[in-house]
Amino acid sequence: MTIPVIIDCDPGIDDVMALTLAFAHPELDIKLITTEPGNQTQEKTINNALAFTSYMKRDIEIARGLNNPFFRKLEIADDVHGENGLGDVSFPEPTIRLSNRNAIEAMKETLLASDEKIVLIATGPLTNVGALLLAHPEVKSKIKYISYMGGAAVGGNMTPTTEFNVYVDPHAAEIVFQSGIPIVMSGLDVTHKAYVTLEELKTIEEIGSDFAHKVVKMLRFYVNAAKQTAFHGPDFEKRIRLHDLCAVSYVLTPELFDGDNCYVAVELEGRHTAGTTVVDYSQRTGLPHNVKVLHTVHREKFVEQFLNAVKIMSRQIG
Repeated sequence: MTIPVIIDCDPGIDDVMALTLAFAHPELDIKLITTEPGNQTQEKTINNALAFTSYMKRDIEIARGLNNPFFRKLEIADDVHGENGLGDVSFPEPTIRLSNRNAIEAMKETLLASDEKIVLIATGPLTNVGALLLAHPEVKSKIKYISYMGGAAVGGNMTPTTEFNVYVDPHAAEIVFQSGIPIVMSGLDVTHKAYVTLEELKTIEEIGSDFAHKVVKMLRFYVNAAKQTAFHGPDFEKRIRLHDLCAVSYVLTPELFDGDNCYVAVELEGRHTAGTTVVDYSQRTGLPHNVKVLHTVHREKFVEQFLNAVKIMSRQIG
């Protein structure tokens, strides 16, 4: 039995890892991939999505999303993901073409045409999803739930309290979080526990395929770029966080994760806290829960799942 999904992303090294897991599992019926800026500019994330999907020998519609956040100036994470968004790795020129439909139109039509509810996997800023729900609220009943990589109950990676994806477009995130659609949030609370070690990276390298070597090269760039300050702890440079992978992994294997249902709102106006996901984990507000906030992952099984995905795709693409 397959799970129909739409993937909204900003590739991005960890988005590519998430797409790898999705492509490796035929139980995910990928109806559509949509792109947006975030890890790099829109032109580069589109090219990465097209080139990587072509390299992986998948024929999936890829649609261009909005170019900028709702109200804020776009900020990208080129310091973490590199000049092209994929570190030192490049893929051959894409053989598939960009859709004639824009992302909002494509998502709306895909959802409304589906006989069953679709899971929306979002691994970037929520600009496209927020715009979709504003423009076409009739699609809400067609979304089973949103599996989102973003936010944090405690701490941040962009400001002391703000995670990058929400920071880029907090207004879109607030629209999505208050939409009434079930949401599973893979925030930093769980993604910082969803890592591969340098020793495990050697296991990927031993697969020996061109793709495995590209994965290793991207992840080495990623962990080296992430060493921004001393405050991450002495083990930070030995742990490669696969943030976006969590959003896909949860859809495939929710049993690997633990979380709690909470009320979550997004701070829009705070001078130092705009983009913070305010997670009421102690139920102080008395407001109804709107998000399942993940906080724990079975790391060993999570890593095994990822390693198997790299092996599967290495065999498939030759």
